[in-house]
Amino acid sequence: MPIRVGVIGAGIMGADHIRNLSTTIGGAEVTFVADLDAGRAAAASPASARITTDPSELINSSEVDAVVVASHDSTHAGLVLECFEAMTPVLCEKPLAPTLLESLEVVAADADMVAATGTSLLSLGFMRRFDPGYVALRSAVETRSQGEPLMVHCVSRNAAAAPGATSESAITNSAIHELDIIPWLLGSPVTEVSWQAGKSTRNGGDGLQDPSFMTLRTAEGTLTTLELYLNARYGYTTRCEVVSELGTTSLQEHTLLSIEQDGTRQQIIPPDWRPRFADAYRLQLQAWISALARGEQPPLAGAQDGLNAALIAQAMIQSLHSNGASTKVSYS
Repeated sequence: MPIRVGVIGAGIMGADHIRNLSTTIGGAEVTFVADLDAGRAAAASPASARITTDPSELINSSEVDAVVVASHDSTHAGLVLECFEAMTPVLCEKPLAPTLLESLEVVAADADMVAATGTSLLSLGFMRRFDPGYVALRSAVETRSQGEPLMVHCVSRNAAAAPGATSESAITNSAIHELDIIPWLLGSPVTEVSWQAGKSTRNGGDGLQDPSFMTLRTAEGTLTTLELYLNARYGYTTRCEVVSELGTTSLQEHTLLSIEQDGTRQQIIPPDWRPRFADAYRLQLQAWISALARGEQPPLAGAQDGLNAALIAQAMIQSLHSNGASTKVSYS
C-alpha cells in the first residue's frame, strides 16, 4: 500500500511536491491538499485528492498517513506541533520556524516525542543534503585527499527577491541553506559569524540591503564566505568551492543549455532554484517515503538541525544589527 500523503500549501514549493509525489516518487499517493486558496489547491492536485482550506482537517484525516508542510514560514511551527499531536510523520520545508523561540518549542516537543516513543516524527527539508553535487563535494572533503579544508567560498544569487523580503528574512529564508550545509559539509559546527553589506542594488525594497556578504567560522577554524544576492536579475546561481591544502574542489556550474555559434558560447541559466535542485527535491522525497514504508527513521535533517541553523541565523542577525561585528554562536 502506498503512503498516503497530505500536502499543506499549494504555492510554488507545494505544487512541486504534489507533482513529484504524484508522478516520480515510488510508493506515494497524494490524497489530501490544503491551501487558503481552494482553487489553487485543486489546480495543483490529482483529481482524486480531497481539497480543504483547513490544514487541521487534513492533519487529522484518516486518509492521511504523512504530511508535507509547504505553507508560509510563519505557519511551520504550529502545523508541525499539530502533526505531533496527531502522531503523524511530517516533512516540513525549511526553515523549521522563522523565530528562535518557535524553533525551541518544536525541538522540545520533538525531544518529548523521542523520549516517549523512541522515534521522531519530524523531517526537515534541507534538500541540499540530497543534491548529488553537494553529496560528492562532502565525500571529497571527508577523504581529505587534498589535505585539510581551509576556506569555503559560496555564492547564492536569485533573479528577484520575494515580496516583502528584508535583510533579516534574507538570512532566515535564503542564507539558511548555507547555514545548514556548511557544518554538514565540513563536519564541524559554526561557532562565529559576521554580516556585511556594501552598496545596495536599486532593485531591492525597503528594509533589504542587497547584496550582502557573510562569514562563518567553524570550531576547527575553517572560514566560509557567502555572497547572497536576492535581486541579481539574470537568473539563479549557486556556487560552492572548498579550498584545501593541496587543491580546490567546486560544484559544477548548472546551466539549462550551452549554445556555441558564430564564435561565441552562450549558457542558459535557470530562472530560479527549482531546476538546479530538482534532483535533490526528488531524492529527498523518495528517501522520506521509502523510510516511512519500511517503518524506519527517515535519513533527512531533523529538529536539532533546524535549531542549529536557527541559532546561527540569530547570531548572523545580531551581527547585522551590530555594524557587522563578529558574533559568537551560542548552542547552550
